[in-house]
Amino acid sequence: MSQSHLMSTAYGMPTELPDSLDDSAFLAAKGCLTYYNDAGAMGRTRVDFDTSIGDETFTTLKSSTEFMQKFVSALCYEMIPGVKEAREKEMMDLVQAKIDLKQLMEEEGISDEDMEDETDEENQNNEDSSINPRILELNAIIQNGGRAPRDPSEPLWNGPKARVYFPDEGSAALARRDWNPTAANPEDAQVPPCVEFSSCGGIQMQDISKDELVLFFCPRASDAEFVEEALLKSEETLGTNLKMSIFVNPLLVDMGVTGFGMAGRMLRERLIDPLVPVYYLRTLPWGALTRLYPSQFTVWQEDENAEEGYRMIKSMNSLPSNPDVEDIYDYENGNASDPENSKGPGFLNAIGDFVNGMMSL
Repeated sequence: MSQSHLMSTAYGMPTELPDSLDDSAFLAAKGCLTYYNDAGAMGRTRVDFDTSIGDETFTTLKSSTEFMQKFVSALCYEMIPGVKEAREKEMMDLVQAKIDLKQLMEEEGISDEDMEDETDEENQNNEDSSINPRILELNAIIQNGGRAPRDPSEPLWNGPKARVYFPDEGSAALARRDWNPTAANPEDAQVPPCVEFSSCGGIQMQDISKDELVLFFCPRASDAEFVEEALLKSEETLGTNLKMSIFVNPLLVDMGVTGFGMAGRMLRERLIDPLVPVYYLRTLPWGALTRLYPSQFTVWQEDENAEEGYRMIKSMNSLPSNPDVEDIYDYENGNASDPENSKGPGFLNAIGDFVNGMMSL
């Protein structure tokens, strides 16, 4: 992670491109934290991450799942109290357990082979073991990645939580399995133990009283009613204990579901338009468009002569439409004349503006 990204983040400044997928997730989490520090609790935000360049081979959900997993982890470490400290303690306990175990084994003349014999499945419950119980305890801590042995029936995490709503129970169950927040060894977990999974629709039985972060991952237009109800319920139930609601790659407006007219407009005005874009990254055939709160939306073009392989061609305060982005590229590369340098929009440009306005409804 380049520290220059964070050092250059400021109002009115361009946004630099991330170094990697991990960097994007970290920056998105930092953008959320910065907005929370600026605006306070109960903020409604959005994160958009699209590196498909128009390739529709995979759904938005599938193509952005890895980013989501890394983003959720980074976000929890930044914004859920105690999560980072607990992980740091586990890492320190793991190191200390290895040091203590090595010292005890040397003092008692126990070899690695002896330890393997005593810790295999047949001897784990052998009360006649000649091995010092402290050695076995230290070995268990090491096997658990720094966590002391615990009762499996006891919850791994009792503190504040981050809840992720998936579009359906199938995708939520898959993430619950693959992200594995309750793994015995934290090194086997893809997200911290404070993360819980829910799905849009159906009967909601989960306890949300400890939720401090609520994320909606790729919510669809067909989920709009549920999403709005879940959002309002979280805000009413939790109040200022709810730090932030975050929509990640929302797909809430669809002509076939919400309609192209009043229904779509009302949904956009009520639920979508108020969302603050804390992080945005979209790759283009010739470059990328990005934004990290509170900096500007910035268009970058590939340039083999530039130091990092890209050069900035425009920075602005609001998200440009798709036609606007292509126009910026054309103006920069001499493929069209910049209307800012002409004497008026003209009839054809006015028609284009009208069509673009209708497309944004």
